[in-house]
Amino acid sequence: QVQLVESGGGLVHAGGSLRLSCTASGFDFFLYYMSWVRQAPGKGLEWVAGIANDGRPRYYADSVEGRFTASRSNANNTLYLQMNDLRPSDTAVYYCVRGRGTGGTRGQGTQVTVSS
Repeated sequence: QVQLVESGGGLVHAGGSLRLSCTASGFDFFLYYMSWVRQAPGKGLEWVAGIANDGRPRYYADSVEGRFTASRSNANNTLYLQMNDLRPSDTAVYYCVRGRGTGGTRGQGTQVTVSS
């Protein structure tokens, strides 16, 4: 069955960096567009970034453009999100999603907390 497992979250000060990973199994990862979404406390899912099956093109929400970078290793069935210059407003549970947007299969999420 499709399985997505996120990791790499944690507590970081504003201005810091984190690198999230998402390990995929149960499907042909290299064939799929993948996305990152997040959910802040008390809010709905917010799309963050998307990456085509071969790594290009990549798209970002305005709120993270220039600070976050999505990448992938199809050899390792892994999706990444490098997050730099983190802000308290980036605090959320981050999920990887198979496909575009927020509606696809997603993992259990990893918590990112940014303190001011």
